[in-house]
Amino acid sequence: MRTAYTVETVRAAEAELMATLPEGALMQRAAAGLAAACLSLLGRGHVYGARVVLLVGSGDNGGDALYAGVRLARRGVGVSAVLLGEKAHEGGLAALLAAGGRVVEDPFDVLAAADLVLDGITGIGGQGGLRPDAVPVARAARGSDAVVVAVDLPSGVDADTGQVAGEALRADATVTFGTYKPGLLIDPAREYAGALRLVDIGLGEVLPSVPDIEALQHEDVARMLPVPGAESDKYRRGVVGVVAGSARYPGAAVLAVTGALWGGAGAVRYVGPAGDAVIARHPETLVHAGPPAKAGRVQAWVVGPGLGDERSAVAEVLASDVPVLVDADGLRELDAALVRERRAPTLLTPHAGEAAALLGVSRESVEAERLAAVRELAGRFGATVLLKGSTTLVAEASGPVRVNPTGTSWLATAGSGDVLSGLAGSLLATGLRASDGASAAAYLHGLAARRASGGAPITAGDVADALPAAWRDVTSG
Repeated sequence: MRTAYTVETVRAAEAELMATLPEGALMQRAAAGLAAACLSLLGRGHVYGARVVLLVGSGDNGGDALYAGVRLARRGVGVSAVLLGEKAHEGGLAALLAAGGRVVEDPFDVLAAADLVLDGITGIGGQGGLRPDAVPVARAARGSDAVVVAVDLPSGVDADTGQVAGEALRADATVTFGTYKPGLLIDPAREYAGALRLVDIGLGEVLPSVPDIEALQHEDVARMLPVPGAESDKYRRGVVGVVAGSARYPGAAVLAVTGALWGGAGAVRYVGPAGDAVIARHPETLVHAGPPAKAGRVQAWVVGPGLGDERSAVAEVLASDVPVLVDADGLRELDAALVRERRAPTLLTPHAGEAAALLGVSRESVEAERLAAVRELAGRFGATVLLKGSTTLVAEASGPVRVNPTGTSWLATAGSGDVLSGLAGSLLATGLRASDGASAAAYLHGLAARRASGGAPITAGDVADALPAAWRDVTSG
């Protein structure tokens, strides 16, 4: 599992660790890891005589870049430093000059000829984008043929929120120290980070055990997924009820049921007017015209996809004593008080537009501040919230927010959210807690989309069909 911590937590941990180490030891650890990453990117046989440009701000990131430059210069790399801060790190600058590096006044010629650029302009405390004097330099770096490597995180992005409020320098790779920062895992900043490499500098000894952000990996999801035992039957494995579709949107019912059938539950009960379409595609489905209370016992409900204006079943399902997932049309005008009063878990799965409507803000503000939005929704509704989008986030009213690392931009296709809601609801019916069911579903859904796409357009049905293979990928070890 990847974990991330806020700037305040990282700084406190660094201060605690530095108190036990010789002066400058922590920066030297970071510089050593940074230099090793740069040498790897330059490649064997291309180190001696390579041209590296350091963009140096006045903070510790600038110092990290300078000391990494020292190590590179000692390996025969031609190192030029462009000083962009009010004051460069004195020890690092002196060491670079002593190792044969140089400071240049005009950055544009050296950037045009560079093989690699180290972005050490701003650190984890930077906010509001690059300063005006750094913007043309950053643009020249990005416009060159050089590999751009960010020191700890790309300059101009917000480390805590993932916001990009102004101009930022997009990196090909980011070498971060001690722990990931939230902005490296959350869009829009994540798109600026490129490939991530974590350098161990010893912070793990002093960081809190509970992180601010979690990103699951294969082994984490594999531990969550249900496995039937020898005594299992379809009822012991869990039954998920799906209230979806309408005369206008029967396909939403089919897609939600498809996702539910691949989610590990032993049976799927469909309730609604699209029973004929569902049975035609999935004859194993238990179909009932409704209302939900008369359809039979379930261990979890999914309600909302394709309901259109026929949303009377939402309140009935929310009145039940089992976990409920609310998606799509079920989220329209959703009563926060009604959700908060529930004793059983509730999982809300909005996209940015639906989240904006629930919060009474613009879609643009949700997309720019995804982390704040998902936390606000979880707190306001007293529910687990899966906020769909380029970075899918899962939040509870308290505790770490989970970031889903899988997916593809081709997943932005009609009906894919219906498949996800069915899949997540099925996992809830097997007994997973809401945050685990949501996180595992998002992970499998994104993995299936990657498998189905291979870089080409896909449909929601393609994603659903690839779910068994994604499940096997995760559980095969």
